[in-house]
Amino acid sequence: MSFNTFGKIFRFTTWGESHGPAIGCVVDGCPPNIKITEKDIQIELNKRKPGQSKFTTQRKEDDKVIILSGVFEGKTTGTPISMIIYNKDMRSRDYETIKNKFRPGHADYTYFKKYGIRDYRGGGRQSARETASRVAAGAIAKKVLENKLGKKYKVIGAVTQLGILGCNTKNWNDKLINRNPLFCPDKSILKLWEKYLLGIRKSGSSCGAIIEIRARGIPVGLGAPIYSKLDMDLASAMMSINAVKGVNIGSGMNSALLTGEENSDEIVQKGKSPIFKSNNAGGILGGISSGQEIIVSFAVKPTSSILISRKTVDKFGKNTSISVKGRHDPCVGIRAVPIGEAMTHCVLLDHFLMNKAQCGK
Repeated sequence: MSFNTFGKIFRFTTWGESHGPAIGCVVDGCPPNIKITEKDIQIELNKRKPGQSKFTTQRKEDDKVIILSGVFEGKTTGTPISMIIYNKDMRSRDYETIKNKFRPGHADYTYFKKYGIRDYRGGGRQSARETASRVAAGAIAKKVLENKLGKKYKVIGAVTQLGILGCNTKNWNDKLINRNPLFCPDKSILKLWEKYLLGIRKSGSSCGAIIEIRARGIPVGLGAPIYSKLDMDLASAMMSINAVKGVNIGSGMNSALLTGEENSDEIVQKGKSPIFKSNNAGGILGGISSGQEIIVSFAVKPTSSILISRKTVDKFGKNTSISVKGRHDPCVGIRAVPIGEAMTHCVLLDHFLMNKAQCGK
């Protein structure tokens, strides 16, 4: 399998399978002399790890990261940073009954048709378990950008829609997001979301979600206007996350519903700095950051592994049905929040380094 590496200057390569002995990644292109510890990375991994609430899969993984190389005396050396996370709570037997069947809505069918072989235990390489490695890489990117851009730099994500239930993003509260298991930014809807999701789980089904990522303290000038647009790379990063089926930058698809005057973000001079009166562009104009808050949202489809029986075929070409038992997220989008944050850190650092290489700033 090719294409396990993401990025241009700041790159990471992930490896491992859901039910293998371990997963991990190798980060290349990280600047030297950046203070980093396993604890820094663990903080981010703890936001993504399974089994933390009744709203996610009950698979229990510590997701404890071990740094194998690239860090000396608490600082990065500029050499490849290798990290490993051991798998501990695998129940491969849960998948024995479906090893020859293709889950509808899942990558089982296409993966098998392409490679002629698949690891049916939890999805193998195509499992969202792989994303723990991305979060580890994103934690490193975050530390670099905090070092280079200062305390104003911040990336925070939230679930803004859970299945059929949206929220009021005008009530966005950073502190609330990190204090509830659904990463909900709106206190007024949280209890209803909890009741709704427990109902979805009890019925043996699943639901989708929309996640919004906000990046602040971004300088003007990241990105390039043609084949390395900042929004292009952010969209690519989000689409690479398991189960993501759509991405918006700023107003995104809703831009088609606006008139020219409604969509344009007027600019006024205030003191020495220009001020934008709105942010339909999501902080990116012509593929280049404008200095505004960067806003990216993406849609995550419902989890494919559900208890409700569905029609399918097996690898022998016979019609059959499938009901997936085991431990699965009723909404995989919830744990996609720290993954979206991590991918945003990685893209922004990559473009920061490219901009420094070309423009010297």
